[in-house]
Amino acid sequence: MKSRENIPKATIERLPLYYRCLDKMDTFEEVEVVSSKDLGGKLGIPSTQVRKDLSYYGEFGRRGVGYNVNELKTSVGKILGVDRIWPAVLAGAGHLGHALVNYKTFTTMGFEITHVLDNDSTKIGTKINERQVEDIKKMEAIIKENEIKLGVISVPTEAAQDVADQMVAAGIKAIWNFAPTRLYVPDDVDVKNEDLAVGIVSLIYNLSWQEMEAKGE
Repeated sequence: MKSRENIPKATIERLPLYYRCLDKMDTFEEVEVVSSKDLGGKLGIPSTQVRKDLSYYGEFGRRGVGYNVNELKTSVGKILGVDRIWPAVLAGAGHLGHALVNYKTFTTMGFEITHVLDNDSTKIGTKINERQVEDIKKMEAIIKENEIKLGVISVPTEAAQDVADQMVAAGIKAIWNFAPTRLYVPDDVDVKNEDLAVGIVSLIYNLSWQEMEAKGE
């Protein structure tokens, strides 16, 4: 396996796609062996790219035979770290927070929101999918006591940086940020931004151009 620094970002981003596809084949389709051509075909990825991506992590499969689906899924799962469940703390028990806690597929990808925090007294003490909303003032204690490394932020924009600072100070090393703002964190903390507004605007942009082209404008 090559060092992390030598593996292209695009390859890393494709790994979850391979894992999800392999899991579907293994769980629902009962496929035992798959070729790089068939695996890539399901994802719209050239077979040469599939083989190159996997080669960064070792030797898998047999030439002329293909990959054992269950074995490759297990290997890719270990590479991704989803062969175990990573507990996460969520800050923000609003509508988006509710949706994230209720999203059942997360556990199949090694991720589970185990604690929900908020500063709204009307929400503290209520439950979301059996998770009791706790006072955000308890964040540091919860993170340290449970050795949580992953944080999720779904608070209003103006509160996001302060929440991120508290998470980092308590020991969080990776943040999934749904607040539409850039977070400033130390270099050893990873941040994944999910700006929903930007996502929908990009779709609308494409639709708008399609309409203009259809009209000849």
